[in-house]
Amino acid sequence: MEDNKKQSTINEDNNKFVKTYAEDMARVLENDKEGLVKKIIHGEEEHEQEKKNLSPESKKNKLFMLIGFILIFLALLVLSYFLLKKGNTNSVVVEKQFVPIIFNDKSTFIEVSTFNREEVIQIILSQINNNKTKIGGIEGIYLTENKEIVGLRRFISIIKSNFVPDENKLLVDDNFLMGSMLTGLKSSSPTAGDFFILLKTRSISDIFISMRAWEEKMFTDLHKFMDINLSAETNYLFTKDFEDGIVKNKNARILRDKDGGIVLMYVFADENSVIITGSEPVTNEIILRLASSEKKQ
Repeated sequence: MEDNKKQSTINEDNNKFVKTYAEDMARVLENDKEGLVKKIIHGEEEHEQEKKNLSPESKKNKLFMLIGFILIFLALLVLSYFLLKKGNTNSVVVEKQFVPIIFNDKSTFIEVSTFNREEVIQIILSQINNNKTKIGGIEGIYLTENKEIVGLRRFISIIKSNFVPDENKLLVDDNFLMGSMLTGLKSSSPTAGDFFILLKTRSISDIFISMRAWEEKMFTDLHKFMDINLSAETNYLFTKDFEDGIVKNKNARILRDKDGGIVLMYVFADENSVIITGSEPVTNEIILRLASSEKKQ
């Protein structure tokens, strides 16, 4: 009984404590109502401001985004520049190296882009008659247009030749050699050389028909380079036929004068080479140099 009274007293004290705490909290909340509301409103304002600051629509963020895009763009430009520079460094354009068909004791390059046919012929003839090599020396004469070496087909066009090689440059090479050899046999001048043209072909059969067709006009096209004086006594050479012959043990087609001397000929020096000249010493020297070039290869 006494225990029940003690328990009842404890419960009543607890209830009073809870009631008092609740009442105190209510009074605090009631007294601080205005301050709490302010805190809530302030918190919401800060939250809204934070949302605005983080929003991409804000002026500040728009500026940051614009600056960011500009920096990315500049970075891409710099990267592209270095990549292109690196690519150019790795792929250096190498100029095509000039390699003569045979060894030349001297090579002369003549720019003819501003000259007509007659002027080009006179320039070549002047160079032939002023060979600066020693006896037995070969001077290669190369025509150029805008610093580019003139090929066979362009040369034919410049001098208006009647020679018509195969259009396929694999059959008849566009790389050819024109020049003179100082034989010392010309009485006209100690520096006058003997003219020649060296053609390269895949095989003799690829050029034989074209050469035979050219025979009718070959003397007409080349006599000025041979420095042959035309007269009533030499006009017959324009219509005289070429004949078969052997020169330095090589098959040839030869145009002879009335005395049987060689005026002009073309010699099949080997399976891939044709020499056009009027001189046996020139033919012999070029054959030797062709053989030497093949051995070096």
